[in-house]
Amino acid sequence: MRYSAIEMIEKLVGFPTVSRDSNLDLIEFVRSYLAEYGVESRVVPNPEGTKGNLYATVGPSVQGGVVLSGHTDVVPVDGQPWDTDPFTVTERGGRLYGRGTCDMKSFSACGLALVPEMVAARLKRPIHFALSYDEEVGCRGAPSMIAELVEHLPAPRAVIVGEPTDMRLVNAHKGMNGYETVVTGHEAHSSQTHRGVSAVMTAARLIHYLDEMARECARRPKPEAGFMPPYTTIHVGMVKGGTAANIISRECRFVWDLRNVPDDDPRTYLERFEAYCRDEVLPEMRRVAPEADIVTTEHFKSPGLRAEPGSAADELVRALTGDNDTGVASYGTEAGQFQEAGFSTIICGPGSIDQAHQPNEYIERSQVDLCLSTLRRLVALQAADA
Repeated sequence: MRYSAIEMIEKLVGFPTVSRDSNLDLIEFVRSYLAEYGVESRVVPNPEGTKGNLYATVGPSVQGGVVLSGHTDVVPVDGQPWDTDPFTVTERGGRLYGRGTCDMKSFSACGLALVPEMVAARLKRPIHFALSYDEEVGCRGAPSMIAELVEHLPAPRAVIVGEPTDMRLVNAHKGMNGYETVVTGHEAHSSQTHRGVSAVMTAARLIHYLDEMARECARRPKPEAGFMPPYTTIHVGMVKGGTAANIISRECRFVWDLRNVPDDDPRTYLERFEAYCRDEVLPEMRRVAPEADIVTTEHFKSPGLRAEPGSAADELVRALTGDNDTGVASYGTEAGQFQEAGFSTIICGPGSIDQAHQPNEYIERSQVDLCLSTLRRLVALQAADA
């Protein structure tokens, strides 16, 4: 079966791979499609067996390959005012609308559509596919696949993570770190505040402390890094606690994230926060209620991507795209995980991040064409004599 790039985008978008659901139908389709061209693939499942990564090699098993990396999951559409079915690609005015068209199934679709051309070109150096799960919920899926790539692949020349950059080169992004803090207080009647420990009010105090740390970061910008904003950010996104207005709350929990510039160590901030909880807040709580507690759990972490001017990936993508500029991204990707594992990594993919996660998400058809032409140059390069 041969697919045009547009047909492959339609096929991949048609799998509703929202992060909370399985992506295995999409993975099985890709696996079967690759098998038709004699390309073997390996699935790396999650512990529950409900999701999977997939990696595959087109061409010989030798060094100097290029990894095309993309995540298969998408963010939810719940509550968004879509004008069309988000899981059916609709073309209007040169744009392809659908969940994942921009972020980021079109990149993978372009690569997969070119598999027949890759096979026919008799590549001298391989092109690898690396498709992951759970990127949108903290880059949780890719590490197990990356570990296998390190173990089993002959050293690739470069990894291209095809997040939407308008096919421009992006060589750095912030790290992502997600936490949940649970405050356990002691219930009492709200008229007897001396007998209780309010989890809600304690949480408010802790959130204020996080906000103070965030303001400190803002006072120490690093404009040379190119990020917007040009500093590490700390943000509390959800708070839940309490039972009624006249009950001193027993529990409050809040979820927060830290987006660090690559040369900022996120552990420094977490350790400061935990020291404040342990040394200043908890002793006061436990003087009233010995069982009071504050527990912070790390939900996810993904390292930033450090700029490596002149790296193998940097030079490769500049040659393929003709892009002489360099961009950075404040959002996180799996690129930092590949780099941390020792791969030369760059971000370059079709579409604009401005359209990601929005209702009526779309990609310009011209971006698909640009991605195709760039990947065809890659195929020619990998088919040339080493």
